[in-house]
Amino acid sequence: MQTLVTILVFAPIIAAAIAGLFGRRIGNVASQSVTTGALILSCALSWYTFSQWTWGHMEAFTVQLLPFIHIGDFQANWSIRIDALSATMLIVVTTVSALVHIYSWGYMAEDDSKPRFFAYLSLFTFAMLSLVTAADFMQLFFGWEGVGLASYLLIGFWFKKPSASAAAIKAFVVNRVGDFGFALGIMTTYWAFGTIQFAELFPLIQANAGKTWEFAGHMWPLMDIACFLLFIGAMGKSAQFFLHTWLPDAMEGPTPVSALIHAATMVTAGVYMLCLLSPMFEYAPVAKNIVTVIGAVTALFAATVGLTQNDIKRVIAYSTCSQLGYMFFAAGVGAYQAAMFHLFTHAFFKALLFLGAGSVIHGMHHEQDMRRYGALAKLLPVTFIAMTIGTIAITGLGFPPLHLGFAGFYSKDTIIEAAFAAGGHNALAMFAWVIGVLVAGLTSFYSWRLAFFTFNGTARWGHDAHGHDDHAHDAHGHDDHAHAHDDHGHGHDHKPHESPWVMLFPLVVLSIGAVAAGFVFTGYFVGHHQEEFWRGAIYTAPTNHVLHEAHEVATWVKWSPLIASLIGLLIAVYVYLIKGNERLGLKLAERKGPLYVFFYNKWFFDELYAATFVRFAKFLGDLFWKGGDQKIIDGLGPDGVSAVSYEVGKRTGRLQTGYLYHYAFVMLLGVAGLLTFALYAFR
Repeated sequence: MQTLVTILVFAPIIAAAIAGLFGRRIGNVASQSVTTGALILSCALSWYTFSQWTWGHMEAFTVQLLPFIHIGDFQANWSIRIDALSATMLIVVTTVSALVHIYSWGYMAEDDSKPRFFAYLSLFTFAMLSLVTAADFMQLFFGWEGVGLASYLLIGFWFKKPSASAAAIKAFVVNRVGDFGFALGIMTTYWAFGTIQFAELFPLIQANAGKTWEFAGHMWPLMDIACFLLFIGAMGKSAQFFLHTWLPDAMEGPTPVSALIHAATMVTAGVYMLCLLSPMFEYAPVAKNIVTVIGAVTALFAATVGLTQNDIKRVIAYSTCSQLGYMFFAAGVGAYQAAMFHLFTHAFFKALLFLGAGSVIHGMHHEQDMRRYGALAKLLPVTFIAMTIGTIAITGLGFPPLHLGFAGFYSKDTIIEAAFAAGGHNALAMFAWVIGVLVAGLTSFYSWRLAFFTFNGTARWGHDAHGHDDHAHDAHGHDDHAHAHDDHGHGHDHKPHESPWVMLFPLVVLSIGAVAAGFVFTGYFVGHHQEEFWRGAIYTAPTNHVLHEAHEVATWVKWSPLIASLIGLLIAVYVYLIKGNERLGLKLAERKGPLYVFFYNKWFFDELYAATFVRFAKFLGDLFWKGGDQKIIDGLGPDGVSAVSYEVGKRTGRLQTGYLYHYAFVMLLGVAGLLTFALYAFR
């Protein structure tokens, strides 16, 4: 088994090296085949590992591969840790990645840089696998930074587009803010406990939970400080409130990238880290409350913004941000198992929605503005069915009395019920429950809005359907029409068409997961078999009974998210189907009410950050660059010395006239000067 998991982890990086270094020599098809084959192999081994853990008798183990950093007491090794958490993340990462590799054969068929693209995809997968199998903080940080690098490369894959390069830089910079907090958290943990090995660290937590740290004349709870700093890293990687601004802009990358990185894998790294570090967070009540509030606010913020967006990929991006908020406040109230369950189910239906959106964009010749869609159900039948399944799954439709529904019904409802159960002794958890129910309704509305805009109503994609009445403008009067953000091709006047089967096959597979993943695995993640499944991989304090209490909540609590979702669905039906001919939704948008403008402009976070941090950073940059570097360091240093030398040489050169009487005169002056010196010196 140890050999199999080693192959599982390292197959993608070997394939990435082959495609990246030798892609031009071996050709496009060979590069794609090597990387895709490696991911299919990793996926098969991941499912085998997961099945052995779930239905077999495999116990947790760690494979020690190589020493990493050994300096005094600081010991970090390159290892592969397998337990319930890592086994779950292995199938999430490799399944989505393998399907994205297959999907990209069709989606990137016209691109000139396929070896580079597939190498980046495999590089990302390896970094993510190294992250989720880390046995210490050092390897976790290595994988953390590795996925950040791969994300930068993939978001800016079409680097000739200024918007793509800007989005890649934005993602990189915002994540550096979070990673700085993450690094401080790791340092704090090592300083307090003298180890970064999880197996050595976790048993020490309970006995040292009351430790404090004196700073600025005040005693601070050490565990809360360490967990809060670590959570800052999770905020950046998982696009939580305040550090969320990079995620929507990351849609500038190819759609398969969005499905892989920004829906199912990289953005869930923060949730995984919180669940992995549950032994620490269980003894950090202040940090847990911060996680709860940030998660709930993120869910609400992203859902409100998603109501007003017109770019199909941005709507799904904000949906991702909102669903991540659910996962975080689940961890904040102590329902780590529910957070991981939603992470697991979310990977299927969110990857399905992103790849389905890619199929629509491909069929619409790379048009991303939903206002240019309509009546596509008959023209893109497979995509329509797949995205409808994904929409039902994300809205959490199901029937509580029978406990039967699509994937999101099981995981999201468990989170909402857990928040209500925890609300009995934590007001912030009750706040999260209220937000969770409200966001369930908002999620339903904007998800069905996307579906109805795209597949129903009248066709708005014909040559004569480009009237100005379909335009909407932002608060500054700029047209936000999304003209082919994605890749190549601008044939908007061609009839929409269904995607090739190499792109539809992943949609079919993910549709099965979106339907059945919740029903099949609910008992293992949050049900009767959870203790047998997790086997200590997630720690809950003896006083934490939130998951058990979640199953005992009142019937009306169990019905509340479904009722909210049905209300959102009915409103979407009224606005976009019943009143569709009158374009009620567009009329509401054109009124530009204050709430609409606020939501449409993403609560003005970009403008706020630009006016404060960006402008201040630019001022400091100009000050140190133009004032400090150019004028002081270069001006008084090498540039100044060379300028003085040049002027001295230039002026001295004028003395070299070439006339004999000039030289004789200078010699005479020299003799006179020497005689004068001698007379005064020796008198």
